[in-house]
Amino acid sequence: MLVLVAPGQGSQTPGFLTEWLDLPGAADRVAAWSDAIGLDLAHYGTKADADEIRDTAVAQPLLVAAGLLSASALGDLTPGAVAGHSVGEITAAALSGVLDDAAALSLVRKRGLAMADAAAITETGMAALLGGDPEVTVPHLEKLGLTPANINGGGQIVAAGTMEQIAALEADKPEGVRRVVPLKVAGAFHTHHMRPAVDTLAEAAKALAPADPKVAYVSNKDGKAVASGAEVLERLVGQVANPVRWDLCMETFEELGVTALLELCPGGTLTGLAKRALPGVKTLALKTPADLDAARELIAEHAA
Repeated sequence: MLVLVAPGQGSQTPGFLTEWLDLPGAADRVAAWSDAIGLDLAHYGTKADADEIRDTAVAQPLLVAAGLLSASALGDLTPGAVAGHSVGEITAAALSGVLDDAAALSLVRKRGLAMADAAAITETGMAALLGGDPEVTVPHLEKLGLTPANINGGGQIVAAGTMEQIAALEADKPEGVRRVVPLKVAGAFHTHHMRPAVDTLAEAAKALAPADPKVAYVSNKDGKAVASGAEVLERLVGQVANPVRWDLCMETFEELGVTALLELCPGGTLTGLAKRALPGVKTLALKTPADLDAARELIAEHAA
């Protein structure tokens, strides 16, 4: 059984879309998406520097576009399940048939702008904690006023809060944590700091007509497989101000009997977590079109 997963913000790097745009029809498709949402995705995916693509309003639609583009390059594919980390959940919603590509990109554009506006209210950030026991780490973060915004499994938790709180964390690591690594993101996503964006996204969602997912859609909220398109959309709205429980998603992959995990472009982060948390599950990250043949072999071996 194959699960198709889409990465979240922070996985983008300068120029990562360049080789994908050389595939037949890709440049035209991205140009049409760019016109529809008023953002030059090709420019940001090929020529923009790291600071430009760190902008939340840019990064989010760029990542969803990259995920959809790399998925389409695989040809007809029906995975056993889909999931996405943070903004990758919008990619997963499109892959499962809940939203069409146009609706997914329209929603993520509004999501990125709303979260950028929310991030501008207070100077906030995020930091990854490597190592440690969640039962020790989470209370320590709460003591410092931080939120465990991403509980990723595989020994990784991402804390979020004000820059002063992040600095306090670096000076006072939880017992067992080896390193605190500040992330290149624009704000404290998946915390109460993002609540202003929830109302904006809820209003945008009213214009959408979600379908029920055609394959198992595993939600970040609690790791549960969601069968209703309306509930998927509701969870997408609330997700921006609530923690990502990727650890629970991986537990569900195991319960579903997943034997292989394929991560869409720009892959790497989620396959790394799976290698630690899901021993025995084959993993592959789509980083460039050179990975497509290996991905097709994985699909032939593991897709239902």
